Amino acid sequence: MEYRKLGNTGLDVSLICLGTMTWGTQNTENEAHEQMDYALERGINFFDTAELYAIPPSAETQGLTEEYIGTWFKNSGKRDDVILASKVVGPAGHLPWFKRPGAAFSAGNVKTALENSLKRLNTDYIDLYQLHWPDRGVNTFGTLDYKADMYTPEAEEGILNTLHVLNDQIKAGKIRHIGLSNETPWGAMKFLHLAEKHNLPRMQSIQNAYNLLNRKYEIGLAEVSMYENCGLLAYSPLARGRLSGKYLGGEIPEGSAKSTDSRPSRWDKARAVQATQEYVAVAEKHGLDPSQMALAFVNSQSFVTSNIIGATTLDQLRVNIESIDVTLSDDVIEEINAIHVSNPTPSEQ
Repeated sequence: MEYRKLGNTGLDVSLICLGTMTWGTQNTENEAHEQMDYALERGINFFDTAELYAIPPSAETQGLTEEYIGTWFKNSGKRDDVILASKVVGPAGHLPWFKRPGAAFSAGNVKTALENSLKRLNTDYIDLYQLHWPDRGVNTFGTLDYKADMYTPEAEEGILNTLHVLNDQIKAGKIRHIGLSNETPWGAMKFLHLAEKHNLPRMQSIQNAYNLLNRKYEIGLAEVSMYENCGLLAYSPLARGRLSGKYLGGEIPEGSAKSTDSRPSRWDKARAVQATQEYVAVAEKHGLDPSQMALAFVNSQSFVTSNIIGATTLDQLRVNIESIDVTLSDDVIEEINAIHVSNPTPSEQ
């Protein structure tokens, strides 16, 4: 396993991070425990979760993922072997079971969310506490263009208040470090600037979608990651399994993410399906597993701190972890980039 520094924390996190969001829907508690055991055996020391999970989100499954991790910590006694990341939800009017007053990241809301997560996780602290999505209008989750009506005049004040709120929880010993998720270049730089200006904790990472179907991170945020030492935690590196090729031809394997989540997906847009077919063809041409090729591409990026993989079965988990040993040839990279140039950001509107 390869390890990279998490921002300026001094923590060495595995380049492969264990994603957990399907535990509680696609995966049982026992299966979740098996995955954590196996991941740790293979050198993975970084787990990522969220108070929102399991996915697809619902009132019935909310919190189950953290509970499964908590029972594993309790049974295994291996909390100290894991660098644990979780997230607090952003504005959640579309999720009525998250009924919280005022600003999403107010002191009261963050305290309540954090204490509930700690209880479910059977731990006294979270190593990396992330803002799941911004508390302002942004173009994210498959939306490419920023619209004027997204502008939030009080956004900078809100960011400063959020940093103070998170600082209070760091002082209380409940979180060690903080990070962003589904963030933009302006948002990331504003958080970093205000933290430096007011001597507040800095954001150590940015967890955004990044894969062969969505390389939007390279447009502005990759530069932020490199210059500001605030690396990418890449989620959906396989576009929720699409880049494995298993859904091509209209196939929906039993137990797969697509079989349990019927919501419209950016990964299923016509141009994204076309690009997937082309990427899978490149992998087959060069004798590569399509999943491993897609993951190895993410692993190879210098602005990536960790690549968050997910799996339904232990066999899938094994294949995904073994992407760490795959080096893509210059010919493969050239063919990947040619597809990208002809069909950029096919998953975005």
